[in-house]
Amino acid sequence: MIVNTVAARAEEGNDFSDDAVIERVRAGETDLFEILMRRYNQRVYRLARAVLRSDAEAEDVVQDAWVRAYTHLDQFAGRAAFSTWLSRIALHEAWARARRGHRFRTIEPDAAGETFEMKQVSRDPDPEGLAASEEVRSILESVIEDLPDTYRTVFVLREIEELSTAETAESLEVTEETVKTRLHRARAVLRRELLARAGTGIRHAFPFMGPRCDRMVETVMARIRALRDAATRPFPSVS
Repeated sequence: MIVNTVAARAEEGNDFSDDAVIERVRAGETDLFEILMRRYNQRVYRLARAVLRSDAEAEDVVQDAWVRAYTHLDQFAGRAAFSTWLSRIALHEAWARARRGHRFRTIEPDAAGETFEMKQVSRDPDPEGLAASEEVRSILESVIEDLPDTYRTVFVLREIEELSTAETAESLEVTEETVKTRLHRARAVLRRELLARAGTGIRHAFPFMGPRCDRMVETVMARIRALRDAATRPFPSVS
């Protein structure tokens, strides 16, 4: 029996595994797809948001990813978890959108030969953005100030002054290997301290719950029902 209210379906879904929900959706209980959406909406949104750095574009990608997942549900073989399969779909959707927007630029390989892609997004400053930037800068400066001296000097020379490893080693009269080791450790300390100062609030970053989740569910389910109805509509007879 399909429960008709949003709240009841969500509560009912707590007792279902992903595989159980998928099996029932495949069997024709399309509305139960909403259970999966409510279970993974925030994860998919955060993935898309991490790639695109835009709330609006991330929501578009989430919507498209869910519709794509539904239309290709027969291809889900269970070799990986549904959440993993869904995450890959969302990431590919986000990467494709980012490439279309030409917001990536490749930088030179690092010492280990790895290449990275960095987003280059042009944004006009706004008061809230400027205030947030000032707050982040203040925290970062404080964390750098608290680094051990040997780490701090290497970090400032390499990352802020942008000296090469050789130039930094020469300035500090140490070996290049020492510079690399200290920089690696300085970065590790910075990551740890920044996360510590952010506190448990970091787990609540980029929320996608409540009304936003409800709106996404409603929009996607409408698209899915339209697809279902189109697939079951009989062809017109030819006289």
